[in-house]
Amino acid sequence: MMSYILLLDQCTFFFATIQNTYPDCCRRYMRGKLPYSAIKGYSVQTDTEMCPINAIIFHTKKGKACANPALKWVIDAIDRIRKC
Repeated sequence: MMSYILLLDQCTFFFATIQNTYPDCCRRYMRGKLPYSAIKGYSVQTDTEMCPINAIIFHTKKGKACANPALKWVIDAIDRIRKC
């Protein structure tokens, strides 16, 4: 019984650590388009074991938005940001 409690405690610690290590990880893409005026910057997420998709993370006044890097509007927004 004691070993079961220790195992449960270790699992809880492990999952809490993972959750806190990758708080900004995109797991799915947003729907629709983000207005360019709302975008303050961006970062790139690459596919890893913890973050299962490639994504562009747009930084906005309200937080973040995860976008599909293959979409034309996303590519256009990145190009526009780079030219500024």
